Amino acid sequence: MLKTYTYPKFEYRKPAELSDAAPRRHPVVIVGAGPVGMTAALDCRQHGIPVLVLDDDNTVSVGSRGLCYAKRALEILDRVGVGEPVVNKGVDWSVGRTFFGEGEVFSFDLLPEADHKRPGMVNLQQYYLEQYQVERCNETGVEMRWKNKVIAVTPQADHVSLQVQTPDGVYALETDWLIVCDGARSPIRTMLGLDIDGKVFMDRFLIADVIMKAAFPAERWFWFDPPFHRNQSVLLHREADDVWRIDFQLGWNVDPEEEKKPEKVIPRIKAMLGDDREFELEWVSVYTFQCRRMGRFNHGRVLFAGDAAHQVSPFGARGANSGIQDADNLVWKLKLVLDGLAPEALLDSYSEERVHAADENLMNSTRSTDFITPKSNTSKAFRNAVLQLAQKHAFARKLVNSGRLSVPAFYSASSLNTPDADAFDSHMVPGAPIEDAPVVADGRGGWLIDQVGNRFQLLVYADDASTVDRTLLAGLRDAPIPVETIVVSPKPADLPGVRVLQELKGLVAQRYDARDGSAFLLRPDQHLAARWRGVDAARVRQAVARATCNA
Repeated sequence: MLKTYTYPKFEYRKPAELSDAAPRRHPVVIVGAGPVGMTAALDCRQHGIPVLVLDDDNTVSVGSRGLCYAKRALEILDRVGVGEPVVNKGVDWSVGRTFFGEGEVFSFDLLPEADHKRPGMVNLQQYYLEQYQVERCNETGVEMRWKNKVIAVTPQADHVSLQVQTPDGVYALETDWLIVCDGARSPIRTMLGLDIDGKVFMDRFLIADVIMKAAFPAERWFWFDPPFHRNQSVLLHREADDVWRIDFQLGWNVDPEEEKKPEKVIPRIKAMLGDDREFELEWVSVYTFQCRRMGRFNHGRVLFAGDAAHQVSPFGARGANSGIQDADNLVWKLKLVLDGLAPEALLDSYSEERVHAADENLMNSTRSTDFITPKSNTSKAFRNAVLQLAQKHAFARKLVNSGRLSVPAFYSASSLNTPDADAFDSHMVPGAPIEDAPVVADGRGGWLIDQVGNRFQLLVYADDASTVDRTLLAGLRDAPIPVETIVVSPKPADLPGVRVLQELKGLVAQRYDARDGSAFLLRPDQHLAARWRGVDAARVRQAVARATCNA
């Protein structure tokens, strides 16, 4: 029981299948009602896919757990309808500070440029995010079944059979596609005998959520070898409700249960604060971290996402953020396959792209962990030398690694991309996530990020919107996989049948290297599929075919 949060208890209802002679078939079943599973469920509903979510519990996660939600994850949460409550309740921040011994080494800013809708990072206890997602699932017609535990999974050629245990007995159901989001220990992964390979780090950290009134700024503070916790590291974050998250490195040779006792935790916090301010313990846990992933994320009609597919150490906030991007990548592809508009091979690209992203996260997480917890005297001497140099020399700051914070994956090498045929000078390359910018839409100020997503779209930049060929655009819209065109112009315009956005401050032109006539094909997950210096309907259709494995 927490002092600042009351856990909801979601209602269990007896499934109708318990009375059926034959199992019912569902288009999509998701196992796991955590942040990743519910993001996938909400995205399914955005695409009009009926979806059933099974979870063996009847409440949200215990403790703050996944805490930091990065800009890209917030944009995805916006798209599925829960970004606003997360940002409103959470603590936004962009500045991180690194300390060594008693002095500050340097600081960084996650969002050094202005004019983006969302901040670099928002801190919010995971139970709030899950609560908002459950509420949104209920609003959008996601069927949620609590206290429904999957106890057997049998893949078939054209579906997956499940056995599900409930308080009223066991029932069977079938699904065309199964999305597995059942966590790091993934019972379903074990049932199917699938491996997950990687490295377990021989170190332990204590998490303490502490309620206290403090004037510390909303920043990320990381200490190496502080005077209050010698030869170890400490991390401090602010959360909602005057709760502060503190991570203490413990080393490997400690008793986790002993370290969680208040008489062990409270003296550590008092030493850190250095004064007599009052505080209360909200939640305490000890964790060992690991960097692992499955060899591939799709196995026939069983698709793995989030911690079930890959695990990283918590430094860098790459766990939940990466899992949310898994869902973002998967669901639009699944929709096209379900509708018969793309072959099942398109789902191979889910594994291709997200394995690439997982490897990037694993590499950064491993490097962070090795820097934070050096395993030899030589490694520790190197790290301390880097920290000392970083206090005065900018070149050394690039070597300091207290957790390279989550950034969106660039699918630059994806087989779905159409390679550039024209020259551009922008990091908005094929495979990149969309760059946001302020725009005027329907006479109101807003953001480009809110105007795109859930379908293929062609952004056409025009100095004068009236010069755009509307007949060509209508042909793209009426294709089997339709492409909606959005014209972006520095001047306001009314173009019947076409959405026109007026860019502000010239930032679309700057961030995309857009000139008059430039065109940018966006995938439903807001990643760039192709770009050209001029609009050509045949090239757009070819790029859509390539992005959907129809080429």
